[in-house]
Amino acid sequence: MGILKISIYWDNWQYVIMRAMVLEKPHEELKLRDLPIPTIENDQILIKVKTCGICRTDLHILDGELTEPKLPLVPGHQVVGIVEKLGSQVTSFQVGDRIGIPWLWKSCGECKYCQKGLENLCNRAIYTGYQVNGGFAEYCVANESFGFAIPEDYSDLQAAPLMCAGLIGYRSYKMTQDAKKIGFYGFGAAAHILTQVAVYQGKEVYAFTRPGDEKTQQFAKNMGAVWAGGSDEKPPETLDAAIIFAPIGPLVPAALKVVDKGGVVVCAGIHMSDIPEFPYRDLWEERMIRSVSNLTRNDAEEFLALAPKVPIKSEVTVYELEQANQALDDLRHGRFSGAAVIVI
Repeated sequence: MGILKISIYWDNWQYVIMRAMVLEKPHEELKLRDLPIPTIENDQILIKVKTCGICRTDLHILDGELTEPKLPLVPGHQVVGIVEKLGSQVTSFQVGDRIGIPWLWKSCGECKYCQKGLENLCNRAIYTGYQVNGGFAEYCVANESFGFAIPEDYSDLQAAPLMCAGLIGYRSYKMTQDAKKIGFYGFGAAAHILTQVAVYQGKEVYAFTRPGDEKTQQFAKNMGAVWAGGSDEKPPETLDAAIIFAPIGPLVPAALKVVDKGGVVVCAGIHMSDIPEFPYRDLWEERMIRSVSNLTRNDAEEFLALAPKVPIKSEVTVYELEQANQALDDLRHGRFSGAAVIVI
């Protein structure tokens, strides 16, 4: 009869194994695994994860549409947790502090973009839940430069969607500048957060959903949209700007058709299907198309200061860690309103 050997890791008599949901290959479901709790370097922070938001970017990674993940990978980049341990060079946080970790995990700090405060464009940037393990686990590691204190008014559950849907949504929203009438194409986690900001600032939101999706259209109106309809419809007013959250290329020419002269169409996703050909007259009269890449520290500081003033309240559907695959599938098929959050 063989002998079964079980290895258990201990550190100062403390158990150092954690549960994590792991992507081993694209196009496969996440697997629940036991992994060693990560070690940290001098400028890093060990986080005991409390919550982690689910994002469409996670789907793009699972589907192989983002092609450079570190595999095997623990996804998740809307992380809220408690500082468990500090590297020797960390000065911004203390053990026991509550911290949020966004998509941008680290930038080089040296290139022309970083020197201008545009860390979001750094060519050597590293991303949470993509090139370093993320928050679908009991513990993860943060880089001090891109960890952010969570406003006291926010529970762990409410804070998680702010870390990506809020932060990158806010960067997209800022690109609409002084627009008064703004269209949101795709009314999910980011749009329902930014609608609250827009209403707070006296602007009008026009929500575009999947054609015939009356449930989401009503949700948009409940959040403060003055109009909601299908993405195949025209709003009752010409818009000053539009933000496209849905990863659907044909929405770009559709949005151009309802945006006024000098207006901007902002593509807010990290991935989008191809934009079809459209006539130049739809772009003419100084209309613009812009994309959004990641976030900057300034975006995070501005948004996290603004959120409690609104105050932003996220509509949240809760899942346990072991239900991560169900949460992702529900996101793919639009089975919930607002944001989804894993609670550890």
